[in-house]
Amino acid sequence: MAKEHSFDITAEIDKQTLKDAYEQAKKVITNRWDFKGLNPEFDYNEKAKTVTFVCTTDSKTEAMFDALVSEAIKRGISPKAIKEASRDTVSGGRVKIVVTINDTISKEDAKKIVKKIKDLKLKVQASIRGDEVRVVGKSIDDLQTTIRALKEADLDVPLNFINMK
Repeated sequence: MAKEHSFDITAEIDKQTLKDAYEQAKKVITNRWDFKGLNPEFDYNEKAKTVTFVCTTDSKTEAMFDALVSEAIKRGISPKAIKEASRDTVSGGRVKIVVTINDTISKEDAKKIVKKIKDLKLKVQASIRGDEVRVVGKSIDDLQTTIRALKEADLDVPLNFINMK
């Protein structure tokens, strides 16, 4: 019974699923009657982890962003993984929104997660390993309680719990 169990916490998202959500959002917007003749522009840069939307008005560009978030949620991607980085007016009075894709846990966020776990006062230990956090404990119940508490916590990071052993 002295066997240790563990799991890892990451913010990684499935890139293909995100790409599918982007393509579906693009299709939804281009087929909407209120976007006919407006020439909305989409750009997904997988390497830079950004999505750019350009349209005639702020509300139309916001609708494009909302469509992406909606399609991502339908595919199980946390809306916390998709954040608006900037909003600018470009040539011709068009509005441009740049969205970043967050799929890593920063050092500061990892420290917040470890602190939350320690505040639970369970018999588990958390350690930061690059862009993931490893949680180790002897009781699977304590690990499951930790997962439940982190899901309910108000963190700005999309959390995935993997490698439960």
